Amino acid sequence: YSLEQFISQLSRRELLHLSHGQDAFTTEATGGIANLRRYGVPNPQTADGPAGVRRQVPSTGFPCGTLLASTWDTELQYRMVEILGNEAAALKVDILLAPALNIHRDPLCGRNFEYFSEDPLVTGKLAAAVVQGLQSAPVSACPKHFACNNLEDNRNHSDSIVHERALREIYLKGFEICVREAQPKALMTSYNLLNGVYTADSHDLCTAILRNEWGFDGVVMTDWYSTLPGLADAGSAIGAGNDMIMPGTPLDKLAIRRGLSKFRLTDTDLKRSAARIIRSILRSNVNKPQE
Repeated sequence: YSLEQFISQLSRRELLHLSHGQDAFTTEATGGIANLRRYGVPNPQTADGPAGVRRQVPSTGFPCGTLLASTWDTELQYRMVEILGNEAAALKVDILLAPALNIHRDPLCGRNFEYFSEDPLVTGKLAAAVVQGLQSAPVSACPKHFACNNLEDNRNHSDSIVHERALREIYLKGFEICVREAQPKALMTSYNLLNGVYTADSHDLCTAILRNEWGFDGVVMTDWYSTLPGLADAGSAIGAGNDMIMPGTPLDKLAIRRGLSKFRLTDTDLKRSAARIIRSILRSNVNKPQE
């Protein structure tokens, strides 16, 4: 009984249900991947990082990315993140939304404390160590924010205009190193536009570069609520190869249905993303009974 056979029996309604997550806890930073109770498909839980497990329970605070990068010590980071991963597993977290590895482009960027460096090589090598440490715990890692999240103010409408050479040599290089060397099981797109296209809706990013060039075989998810009205389009995101709309709203389902009705999205696209999501669930450490 293959994964393809399992996916082929799912109705369009079930495929739509699987295309987004669930706010399983009370904070926007945490939630679960949508499950299919009828088939006994479990509900892996995500939690925000990267400097600890963000849930509404006591947890350890770890050094931020900028401080970690100052050590230039990938072995030390691997060992530290093993501890973080074990704590995440103990808190029943299956996917930790970490590491964050955008480039320090401006000292005023509100997320610089999460990011490693202005140098893409340092960024990529340290992010790879974090992914390897987490996934040895084992907890699935989810590097973010792909890509060019260069500011926090107006981040949902910011358009990063970047020439392809600069994009590949600076802003994508850290992600490339991380993906090629550490094989993260998940990856998160960003809020911003890149050269006029929301990153969640970008086939060039989510499929052509990430999968076809770098060989990524995990699941791609949006950042939380990045497909609200006026922002990225959930239907376009699925078509581009962004498999999971997080955390997912009724409006996202409508957007996906609209994409299907206008032939911008096909059932084949839905089944492709569903297969990646189910494969991600199979790779996670969910072995608890359904609630």
